Amino acid sequence: MNNLKTKLTEDAGISVPVICGPMFPCSNPELVAAVSDAGALGMIQPMSLTSIHGYDFRDGLQHIKSLTDKPVGMNILLEHAFKKYQIRMDSWIDIALEEGVRFFLTALGHPGEITKRIHDAGGIVYHDVVNRHFALKAAEAEVDGLVCVNKNAGGHAGDISPEDLFADLEYLGLPVVCAGGISRPEEARAMIDLGYAGVQMGTRFIATRECTVHADYQQAIIDAVANDIVLTEKISGVPVAVINNEAVQRMGTHASGLSKKLLRHPKTKKWMRMFYMIKSMRRLPQASYKGSNYQNFYQAGRSVGGIDKVLSAADVVQLFADELTKKTSE
Repeated sequence: MNNLKTKLTEDAGISVPVICGPMFPCSNPELVAAVSDAGALGMIQPMSLTSIHGYDFRDGLQHIKSLTDKPVGMNILLEHAFKKYQIRMDSWIDIALEEGVRFFLTALGHPGEITKRIHDAGGIVYHDVVNRHFALKAAEAEVDGLVCVNKNAGGHAGDISPEDLFADLEYLGLPVVCAGGISRPEEARAMIDLGYAGVQMGTRFIATRECTVHADYQQAIIDAVANDIVLTEKISGVPVAVINNEAVQRMGTHASGLSKKLLRHPKTKKWMRMFYMIKSMRRLPQASYKGSNYQNFYQAGRSVGGIDKVLSAADVVQLFADELTKKTSE
């Protein structure tokens, strides 16, 4: 049996069970295409493609398709409370389906309506979860798989270890992908040996030649160790993993008393999260693409400890493929 064949590779039509996690602002078209072209799965992050990299969505998707003929996926953030945003996302989904995308990763809201729509078009839906509660809701919505975001992840991290999260969700019978703490091939192998159908990496792919973030961002990842990662509520209103530096220390990591109350209230939490996200959209792209100063905020996970150089995306994917294949020849 080829150890690279898992339910994820079957569902996504890929040869290596690795997903390049969708990242704002880091998912530029060249990175997405390079990961897919190497045999893993590049994920389109629509807000990054349009707001940061300046593409009309269809034009951006066609540009990616001009760089690779391998499958790519699309990230769908479900913010039903914001109708203008959801209308735009609905149009992007239509365009993606028209352009042949068939693997989708949903996050945040309930994926029920989206799942049916994509299934009707012959597509596959995996959903981001951080615990059993959200996994059960996703399973009820008949998603095809789960991306399990653990406490080691960058961006919006969970608070459960990858081992405990797998134990909590294994009984659902869905393929699960480990997201968080993976930068070395042997770490991916351990997670697949545990029972995960694949791994999702973000931080490792930021430190690649195809990722167009500023070199200072990549150097910050190379220089950081796991203990340099802290959680801040000041980017989106919920904890986000970033590299601790002067900018983070100046801004602080905790929302104020009033903001915290509004973030917890069911009628105001989405508006507060949007407020924080709008502020961070003005700040983070500048930090990511224009170099170092006190305003820099670098999202990254605890996997920074395993990253010591910038590689090509193809080299990263090949290293993981070599490790996962090695098991069958021992």
